[in-house]
Amino acid sequence: MKFLSLFFKCWVFMFLPLFGANAQTQKAPAYPLITHDPYFSVWSFTDALNASTTKHWTGADHSLTGYLQVDDTIYRFLGKESKAYDVVLPASDDTSYLVQYTEQQPEPGWQELNFDVSKWSNGEAPFADVGNYKTQWKSDDLWVRREFTITDNHEKGLYLKLDHDDNIEVYLNGKEIYQTVGWMHKYIYIPIKNAPAILRKGKNVLAIHIKNTDGGQHLDFGLVKERVAAASKGIVNAKQKNVEIKATQTIYDFSCGPVNLKVTFTSPLIMTDLDLMSRPVSYVTFSTASTDGKAHAVQVLFNTSTNLAVNTPAQEVGAEKYSANGLSVLKTGTLSQEVLAKKGDDLRIDWGYLHVAVPQAANTYQFITENEEVAIRSFRNSTRNHAAQLNGKRLWLNTNINLGRKSSASAKILLGYDDIWSIQYFGENLRPWWNRDNNTTIEKQLSAANADYAATLKKCNVVDAQIYQDAFKAGGKEYAKLCEIAYRQAIAAHKLVRSPQGELLWLSKENYSNGSINTVDLTYPSAPLFLVYNPELEKGMMNGIFYYSESGKWKKPFAAHDLGTYPVANGQTYPEDMPVEESGNMVILAAAIAKVEGNANYAAKHWATLTMWTDYLVKEGFDPADQLCTDDFAGHLARNANLSLKAIMAIESYAMLAKMLGKEDVYLAYHNIAKSMVPRWMQLADDGDHYTLAFEKKGTWSQKYNVIWDRILKYNIFPESVFEKEMKYYLKQQHGFGLPLDSRKTYTKSDWIMWTACLTGNISDFTALVRPLYKFATETPSRVPLSDWHETIDGRQIGFQARSVVGGYWMKVLEAKLNTKKMK
Repeated sequence: MKFLSLFFKCWVFMFLPLFGANAQTQKAPAYPLITHDPYFSVWSFTDALNASTTKHWTGADHSLTGYLQVDDTIYRFLGKESKAYDVVLPASDDTSYLVQYTEQQPEPGWQELNFDVSKWSNGEAPFADVGNYKTQWKSDDLWVRREFTITDNHEKGLYLKLDHDDNIEVYLNGKEIYQTVGWMHKYIYIPIKNAPAILRKGKNVLAIHIKNTDGGQHLDFGLVKERVAAASKGIVNAKQKNVEIKATQTIYDFSCGPVNLKVTFTSPLIMTDLDLMSRPVSYVTFSTASTDGKAHAVQVLFNTSTNLAVNTPAQEVGAEKYSANGLSVLKTGTLSQEVLAKKGDDLRIDWGYLHVAVPQAANTYQFITENEEVAIRSFRNSTRNHAAQLNGKRLWLNTNINLGRKSSASAKILLGYDDIWSIQYFGENLRPWWNRDNNTTIEKQLSAANADYAATLKKCNVVDAQIYQDAFKAGGKEYAKLCEIAYRQAIAAHKLVRSPQGELLWLSKENYSNGSINTVDLTYPSAPLFLVYNPELEKGMMNGIFYYSESGKWKKPFAAHDLGTYPVANGQTYPEDMPVEESGNMVILAAAIAKVEGNANYAAKHWATLTMWTDYLVKEGFDPADQLCTDDFAGHLARNANLSLKAIMAIESYAMLAKMLGKEDVYLAYHNIAKSMVPRWMQLADDGDHYTLAFEKKGTWSQKYNVIWDRILKYNIFPESVFEKEMKYYLKQQHGFGLPLDSRKTYTKSDWIMWTACLTGNISDFTALVRPLYKFATETPSRVPLSDWHETIDGRQIGFQARSVVGGYWMKVLEAKLNTKKMK
């Protein structure tokens, strides 16, 4: 979609306050700060920017901190110091250690200090069944003892550092200090109550029993002591007055004594400009204004943890300071540089390099420190004698900008990430889109971002206004605000690259789900956003799946579920096929692209494959066998009425494509097949005042979101009464935080509610279903990037976060784009 016309831009900026887009503080489950791709991602998980440590979308600390010194007072406006620990008893990420262990039930008292372990084995930690272990453990139970010595027992602020899978009980000198059912796949820090009373001078023992219940198994542990940061004393928290979320920007306003501070985080994710969207640079800008009419001496300190460039904080990093193209630059990355070596869900990038850049000037000083305490002390004392290069763990990249003694001032910082290689695609490593021809550098990209700042910001402002206004006109204020919250999340869950065949690949990561790359049943729900603003990106999510089949690498007569596990796209890794689901998704989306573009050229390129998938749906799709669908968390289901609707919609989609390509006989054949299925579907799914979850399963119900394409693509093969009957029933099933997915549970999927809300085309029905979603987004107690799977009773997250499927929120905008009829 092209940018707004000059007339419309003027109209928007004149009347925008009337619509409330900028009128009040916004609420969100979490607030996007830096959003580029699944790895370069920083969020605030609290309403106040300075109330918590900023995090990666997975929840791992990706700490940014910011301070404003006004005259002699320092105010913290960004982040919170991450807890720092000194090692008392190392875990394996610090150094290897030996323990005594047994896999046989020990005698009573095994956890006591003086228990006889002469018959136990000696082994080196960590323990695991596969992967990174020093001692392999495959049995159901493991008992471990670790003796250690201390010189005194005054260990206040002592924590158990623990990484375990599964159920565990931990004892210190025979006293239970922790137990839980479940597992963790990262270190957690558990305070030990009354540690001085439990510890003894001399010999002590940590004793653990861990039980494997299912899946993987591992154990690693140690003791640490919380470090007290003396330099932070006397720092005042800035008072946050407002936060505003726009499509590409998050804007905070603070009061810092006699000075107001505005901080803006901008990630220019503009879908019509792929080079700009893929450029891995975000802006953080600061502007200050005196509130008492006087000039004040003002300085900014912006600190970036090297944790943004590691998977775990235990990894060694190198950091350096240098100059390039008029910029002062701080750079960091792991020493090991294990490029594309890890794949999975709860992972951060540990190859490539993070860059923090600022225009070179006499008032700007960048430096590297071993911890943030040193940075704050240097800021306070104006110290400038730091090394230009440093290696270690958990280092800090610090930028000090002296804004001078003025009544107002401004400055900007650029954060960029050069991942060098982004994706492995069927055995070949691919560079990021911005460097697809290997003819540029991150320094050139940072320089261009600095030079283009004013122009880029204007583009962002236009897109911000467009995203809000398109949603506002289609569905109202609350709907528009939900779209603003979802926009960057939906885009930043992807990576843009070019395939070896020269095709655009827009590859999603199945965040906080299973880590799959290019999952077709993520491509499907996220589609409306990309269909509205750039269908080339929608094709980019489909190109790899078509190639997988057409190259012969995928040999089945239906579409694959995925291309692998992010960032490795070497072929499907999901353990079970979803044949009706994925084939239906691909055919429907090919038709949606044709409708948006006004031609079926894309479908024509893949006609043989689409024909094969459609024929499979004709044979197997109407009354589906026991199988998974996109809602795989709900389990297998046979005769799934909503999945049957997907098959019918896909068959009619294929018919429409045939008609657009002048294949009239093919159109008639498949149109008649789809149309003949409608009365059969209505009969088998009928349950009086609604339709069932599964055929002939009375007393059940489900959201029939798949049939939305009958309205959106104007097939009109279902009678309007089907939609009206379902909607009337849905409105009786709602809870405070939304409409349940189906009759089996009270949880829901918010992307599907957005589709369901469009079924009748009635704005009052749409608003009735969307309002509880707005309540969820602004009141949920689960403070994570927007979850699409939540409980409708109390608004808590069930699972999933930061996923691309929230692009499905734009279904109402897509309807408005394609449907020229006025809404009722």
